[in-house]
Amino acid sequence: MRMLVVEDDELLRTQLVRQFRDDAWVVEEAADGREALYMGAEYPYDIALVDLGLPHLNGVELIRRWRAHGCEFPILVLTARGDWQDKVEGLEAGADDYVTKPFHVKEVRARVHALRRRAGGRASSVARYGPLLINFGARRVTVADRALDLTAYEYATLEHLVHRAGEVVSKAELTEHLYDQDFDRDSNVIEVFIGRLRKKIDPDNCINPIQTVRGAGYRFVLELQG
Repeated sequence: MRMLVVEDDELLRTQLVRQFRDDAWVVEEAADGREALYMGAEYPYDIALVDLGLPHLNGVELIRRWRAHGCEFPILVLTARGDWQDKVEGLEAGADDYVTKPFHVKEVRARVHALRRRAGGRASSVARYGPLLINFGARRVTVADRALDLTAYEYATLEHLVHRAGEVVSKAELTEHLYDQDFDRDSNVIEVFIGRLRKKIDPDNCINPIQTVRGAGYRFVLELQG
C-alpha cells in the first residue's frame, strides 16, 4: 500500500512515516502544500494524510485541487483541536475523515484502515472471500481456520489484490504500491510473492485464488461473502 504524508511538523511527520513503514506501507512525504499537490497528481497513492496548516498552499486548497484534478484516493485530515471550521472546510473540499491533534498514532492507523475498508466497499474490518478470512485490522489471514504465516510484503501484496478483487492488477502497479521509487522494477520479486501466496493460501491447488492474466498481471478471483 502506498501513502503520502503531508505535514510541515518534521517530528510528527517522521513519527507517522516510521509507523506506517513499519507496517510495510510505502510512505512518501511532503512538507508543504505545493510539493504535495504535484506528488498527489503525478503518483498513485492508496491514501493521503494531510495537515491543514501547510505552508505555500494550505491543506483545504490542496484537497480541493486534488479532487478537481481527479485524484480519488481517500484523504485523512490532520487538524488542531477545536478548529471545527477547518474540519468542515476540509470535508467539504473532499476529505473523507479527520483526526484531531494531539492524537495517538494507533488512532491514525485505525482511521486509515477504516478508510481503506470503505474504499473497498467493506463495512467491517473482517471479510470473508470463499474459504479465506482476512482481518484487516489485525493483518491476519486464515483459510478454513488455518492461520497463514505471511511476511509483511506477502500480506501487503494480498491486501492490494483483494482491494481490487475481480480486476486485473499489473506487476507495475503492484510494484508501485509495495516499494519506493528506487526499487529495481525488473526484479522478479512480485512473481515470487505471488507464488508463495498461492502455496500458502491453496497448498493443494484446489481454489486458485490468484489468477495470472498473461501479459497483463494478476487477478484475485474469490468473491466477498455476505
